[in-house]
Amino acid sequence: MASVSLSLEGKVALITGGSRGIGAETVRLFSQAGARVAFSYHQARERAEVLAAECGGYGMCAALRQELSTPAEGRALVEAAIAVFGRLDVLVVNHGIWPPEDMPIAEMGEAQWRRTLDVNLDSVFGLVQASVAQMERQAPPAKDQAAGHIVLISSTAGQRGEAFHADYAVTKGALISLTKSLSSELARKGIRVNCVAPGWVDTEMSAATIGDPALGAKIRTEIPLGRVASPREIAGPILFLCTPLAGFISGEVLNVNGGSVLVG
Repeated sequence: MASVSLSLEGKVALITGGSRGIGAETVRLFSQAGARVAFSYHQARERAEVLAAECGGYGMCAALRQELSTPAEGRALVEAAIAVFGRLDVLVVNHGIWPPEDMPIAEMGEAQWRRTLDVNLDSVFGLVQASVAQMERQAPPAKDQAAGHIVLISSTAGQRGEAFHADYAVTKGALISLTKSLSSELARKGIRVNCVAPGWVDTEMSAATIGDPALGAKIRTEIPLGRVASPREIAGPILFLCTPLAGFISGEVLNVNGGSVLVG
């Protein structure tokens, strides 16, 4: 019996926020699936270079330093990835910030609100705009093959809200709406657009909260599986959505949260 493969041989992927956490595991999985991968980082240069070398180095995996807080910076990153690999088949929008300190809406400063929207949403517009333009310029795929894949990473916060983190929740909810809008617009052109919505994941961004004895225990109690996810458990569904096995999925919000939020 033939084996089933989650292969991305011959594809080029751009993964934002790829130097750590979910992004780094996604870079590893996509590389293992045969894709050539460009990924962005902001400050962790040494970590990014180590990851790029681990995943094949020159010709196979490229670490690109890029601030992502404006549409122009999003477009610049896409252009840099195309300059390295000559094409683009997959965009995974994984970068983002989550200000960890609880902030009541009555006290939230405009600077925090604006910064969160700049990074988590405004830059995404530029990334998507430039990626779609490139995917449409490339030669049309064979029959029933995708012309491109876009996966936006949202959050349970974007589905049910998050008290004291309204800025973050707003951006993640917007990505869900963007997923559905883009799918409606691009599916007939062969570009699949989907969303992965993780719950709590064991990453550096959430480490302080998860590691707090009281908060960590409360978080785990509210997850039916009784634990938080590993980054690889989020990267796996992202990879799946970019393979032919997911060829009839577009506009979907894939919940990866241990059963804690059950919404479509």
